[in-house]
Amino acid sequence: MVYDKVYYDFLTNRRLYMDSIVNKLTEIEDAASAIVKHAEDQKEVLNREYDEKKKSFDHDLDEKTNARLNEIRSDLETRTSQILESQSGSSTELIRSLRKEYEEKHTEYAREILRRITEV
Repeated sequence: MVYDKVYYDFLTNRRLYMDSIVNKLTEIEDAASAIVKHAEDQKEVLNREYDEKKKSFDHDLDEKTNARLNEIRSDLETRTSQILESQSGSSTELIRSLRKEYEEKHTEYAREILRRITEV
């Protein structure tokens, strides 16, 4: 008997139960849609933030790289200049030394060359 009453109540109130279930499912779907929409919005915000940070990082890295390259280039130019000046100074000193030796001993060199030629 109790079963019949519950079944009867179910049949008479079936529409109410179905409407209630449909309403709950609609609420769940709306909530799920809102969650998905919020997640998509957050994703878009995070993507923009990531892009801005990436651009900033790339810009900073380019500046640091260019500064370091300029520093290395400047150091290389300074060293090259010092080496060239040192070599130039050495060459100048060697030329001056050879001229002095020639001026002091050119007669002696000429006699030695003549002696070797005539000995043969």
